[in-house]
Amino acid sequence: MRKNIKLLALDFDGTILDSGKKFPVESVNALYDLAHNDVKIVASSGRGLAELADYSREMQVFHYGILSSGGLVYDFCKKKILSQQNMELDNALQIIAAGRQEHAMVHVLTTDISAVQQDVLPYMDQFKMGVYQGMFNRIAKPVEDIAAFVHNHAHDLLKVNLYHRSPVSRLRNRKHLQGLGVNMADAETTSLEFSQAGISKAYGLQVLCEHLHLSCKDCAAIGDAPNDLEILQAAGFSIAMGNALSCVKSTCDVVTTDNDHNGVFHAIRQYFS
Repeated sequence: MRKNIKLLALDFDGTILDSGKKFPVESVNALYDLAHNDVKIVASSGRGLAELADYSREMQVFHYGILSSGGLVYDFCKKKILSQQNMELDNALQIIAAGRQEHAMVHVLTTDISAVQQDVLPYMDQFKMGVYQGMFNRIAKPVEDIAAFVHNHAHDLLKVNLYHRSPVSRLRNRKHLQGLGVNMADAETTSLEFSQAGISKAYGLQVLCEHLHLSCKDCAAIGDAPNDLEILQAAGFSIAMGNALSCVKSTCDVVTTDNDHNGVFHAIRQYFS
């Protein structure tokens, strides 16, 4: 086992979750083994608190969460917020307007709510997000006017996601919004994730390390997508999934198998046992 690693941060979608959005049992058991060896297990996800509801049993192995792409740092054991960094209202409204211009699906995360414009909620496959349809049907709050919802939740707005109809549409919005002064990251096939400037999973890791009196060099991280790049670069040891994009693989120290072949389990067994 790498003796210096005191914390393992794990992305969810594309990393510990398989393509069916399930936790492989072997990976969960391997995480429990690490936890018993005093390694802190941390969820490092673009998801918000509300979007973890389907995994109440598996979440018991996680000590902390770096959620909403770093906008929320959470202590699962104490059910306590350690850090919350809200988006500026004007920025959020400009992002929503840009999403509407491209006929994108707008999704927002507050501290404990996942909200989406109700008229597009049944059609997530049009935005290359069909695999999430069941979760959104169960968990997301459908709202008639997403801009009005954001106005009413300016005090706890953490993140805005735009799900586009094509990669070309996403690229147009990336160019259109690049001077806005927010943190912007590609996700999935056509998605753009927006957080307040300076907020990322790496920021969340730094906050958590300060809370735990650790160095980021004492931490390992596993991920697959561009929104994982900053935390992978900040961690002392970084692991890319076999299904990761090439830009992620080239950033990391090692590459494991993909998320449909127990990549997290194999990484733990190979590098932490």
